[in-house]
Amino acid sequence: MSIFDTLTAARDLEAAGFTREQSEAAAKAIRDGQGELATKADVRTPQRVIAIQSAITLATFTIVAGRPL
Repeated sequence: MSIFDTLTAARDLEAAGFTREQSEAAAKAIRDGQGELATKADVRTPQRVIAIQSAITLATFTIVAGRPL
């Protein structure tokens, strides 16, 4: 996980034309929102569960139908 450098971000935003208050507020909002982001590992786990569930469902239908779907 990368660390968000709020000071650098605020300075960059200010250099791009934001006021100091705007740049500090934007940097803080981004930093605070990072706790809500999903990592690649967070996404992979549910994908694996869904893939396994799909395989089980397909196998069940194959058994019930007596032939591959």
